[in-house]
Amino acid sequence: MQIYSESDVNVDKLTDKRIAVLGYGSQGRAHALNLKDSGLDVVAGLRPDGASWAKAQADGLEVQRPEDAVTDAALVAFLVPDTAQPALYEQVVDGIPQAATLLFAHGFNIHYDQIQPREDLDVVLIAPKGPGDLVRRQYQQGKGVPCLVAVAQDRSGEAMATALAYAHGIGGSRGGILETTFAEETETDLFGEQAVLCGGATELVLAGFDTLVKAGYQPEVAYFECMHELKLIVDLLHEGGLKKMHQFISETAKWGDLKSGPRVIDAHVRERMQEILAEIQDGSFAKEWVAENRQGRSEYQRMLAADLAHPIETVGRELRARMPWLEE
Repeated sequence: MQIYSESDVNVDKLTDKRIAVLGYGSQGRAHALNLKDSGLDVVAGLRPDGASWAKAQADGLEVQRPEDAVTDAALVAFLVPDTAQPALYEQVVDGIPQAATLLFAHGFNIHYDQIQPREDLDVVLIAPKGPGDLVRRQYQQGKGVPCLVAVAQDRSGEAMATALAYAHGIGGSRGGILETTFAEETETDLFGEQAVLCGGATELVLAGFDTLVKAGYQPEVAYFECMHELKLIVDLLHEGGLKKMHQFISETAKWGDLKSGPRVIDAHVRERMQEILAEIQDGSFAKEWVAENRQGRSEYQRMLAADLAHPIETVGRELRARMPWLEE
């Protein structure tokens, strides 16, 4: 395992070189502002008719259309959503200078060949392990969110040094920069989202809620037990792993964890996880998702609507309205 820190960074690598940040969402805004505050030359590449244009200007950034922003850039960071990146790349590629660097915060489009970069370009990954608002807040506090770094194409021989300088500019070297590959970052990220963080966790919550309600318990009580209190456990895990969770839950809860957890996440569940990982590794998931986008996302919209129509959402809205601190 290779982890880089501030002492490993050539901080002059991007000095006096223009960085074009394409996109001004969660990550785009954080990256652009952190880079600017680090003394680097940053331009935001945005649509003139988009809401982000005025927001970036109000934040004190120079703003241009994407095709104009890239023309003098030594580094172009693609921080728009994955689904928008291939079209954006085709829109700006002819204006990107020779021997520039393309930077991504997620490896999907490079790993699955949705973008095939020009051969003269360096292609790197800097993926902060936290949302954009956290990347920004930590930077402003003199800290930094750890990042992953990878190189897919190194035409200059300096791609890693450039990527590390960028990570340093957004504060990542303060938290540590872990070397990986585009394949590892992409496949583990997708697996985590599908099997654990989003798909797995939410389905577990819904299954628990449905089980209690079907057994005759009040939906409001089921919501508290299966949804609301999840944050308490996640916070403990986030702060100190399994050890801290066990330290702060009751002996009864620990016994139930150790005895019943493996009954829920059993061999059958682990087999399904292996299937999900295999679909990510062989490109099946990516192919299906790309096709769904090209066909207008009808199945995506159907499934999303069904998910949001679950009774736990109605109960949750009513209960959360009684907890004003959740809005703080």
